Amino acid sequence: MIVLRLLLVLLLVLAVLLITALIRTLTGEKKRSTYVPQPDQDEALALAEKLSKMVQVETVSVPETDQREKFLAFHRCLEELFPLVHERLEKTEIDGNLLYFWKGQASDRPLVLMSHQDVVPAEGQWEHAPFSGDIADGKVWGRGTSDTKCSVMAFFEAVERLLSQDYVPPQDVYLSSSCTEEWAGDGCPKLVAELKRRGVRPWLVVDEGGGIITEPIGGIHGNFAMLGVFEKGKADVLFTARSNGGHASAPKRNSPLARLGDFIHEMEHRNPFRRKLLPEVAAMFETLAPYASFPLRFVLGNLWLFKPLLLQVLPLISAQAGAMLRTTIAFTMASGSDAFNVMPQEASVGANLRFIPHQGMEESLAILRKKADKYGLEMDVRHASDYTPATDIRSEAFKTVKRTVAEVFPGCPSSPYVMTGATDARFYQEICDHVVRFAPVVYGPEQMKGMHGLNENIEYACLPGAVAFYTKLIENVGSAAPESTEQKAEEAL
Repeated sequence: MIVLRLLLVLLLVLAVLLITALIRTLTGEKKRSTYVPQPDQDEALALAEKLSKMVQVETVSVPETDQREKFLAFHRCLEELFPLVHERLEKTEIDGNLLYFWKGQASDRPLVLMSHQDVVPAEGQWEHAPFSGDIADGKVWGRGTSDTKCSVMAFFEAVERLLSQDYVPPQDVYLSSSCTEEWAGDGCPKLVAELKRRGVRPWLVVDEGGGIITEPIGGIHGNFAMLGVFEKGKADVLFTARSNGGHASAPKRNSPLARLGDFIHEMEHRNPFRRKLLPEVAAMFETLAPYASFPLRFVLGNLWLFKPLLLQVLPLISAQAGAMLRTTIAFTMASGSDAFNVMPQEASVGANLRFIPHQGMEESLAILRKKADKYGLEMDVRHASDYTPATDIRSEAFKTVKRTVAEVFPGCPSSPYVMTGATDARFYQEICDHVVRFAPVVYGPEQMKGMHGLNENIEYACLPGAVAFYTKLIENVGSAAPESTEQKAEEAL
């Protein structure tokens, strides 16, 4: 009888909680993203032509290879396209990496605008040749159009236009562009070291990573400015199993491949890494909730109730969203015997890990090593780096980026975002507390698919907005906006 009463009480409490969540959802404001680029077509086409010329200079970077001469050719292209930048700014070139200094009226809040010059290889059959820079169907085609010569072009163009008006920025401005980003090389660290040598500590760094993403989560339609506030760490790890080998006609138990298979199966089906809803991820869901369809709005808008459910279900719905909840491991390479009838004396698999702040590099690797020992595997960490500190989403620097988005892209909501990939921005964390990863261009499904894939392109209608964003950001860094009622309410939360 007592058990029955307890059950009834629990059901009643659950019903009250669900009704409360339902009322909050039904009475809450339903919002809609309305931003769509509507540029001057002549301006958009002129910018497309500049980006096209930059794409035509092939800048594929190869790890551990001196390619300075290749990138010097790209620098000559920049000089032709942006003559005032090269005439009036102080240029520093270090092994193909670029740093420009624009003296401002003050130096207490330096701004760094950055994006990389290099691109990944372009393999396979393309609709438009990968380094043609073709302008067709409202797009610029080619490797680097979206990742990320579009950003390089946009902030160079912004500075070029301001210089033509004899504008002096309110704060010092630096333009930073490495040529080794695609393989996590030493290009950006060299630029950071140069700034350290000069005693420069940037107030705000804006790099690639986020962007104006079309439908950032399934069921949330429209364009959203996703502002990356930190990056997960990463590692490349090799697992090796050994034996005495032998003929395949008399196989022994626990062969190298079988042990590796058991290990992979356990990691895939009984993932040992802990899920947690970080404050930045919770803020993203709460920001996006009013724009979602009803079922998703019901869940995301009531994290106080549905967080445990969300932690379990989200990885099943979206791999991208699930990766924001825990350390991930992806098995990407494998090797074994060279013949069908020979048992391998050695077999191996390679994996890529991405570390989450609540279970960082050391803890995640320790968990992995324990699992590897269970199956008699050797574990060799080839490369590892931890997650980056998060930019405070309540800081003035972050709010300056949000304000700039609101001013330049009316009707485009902005939200904090977790970078599951890696960028050069991580190197700036050593000298800057506020690093935001945001390329101010529109990335629809086609553009997301094309990055590092076939037929990379960017719709050139979004290019004028990118130039306007960098222009306005340069102006805004020197001036704090008065707090609105909405901002004050946000501070109080």
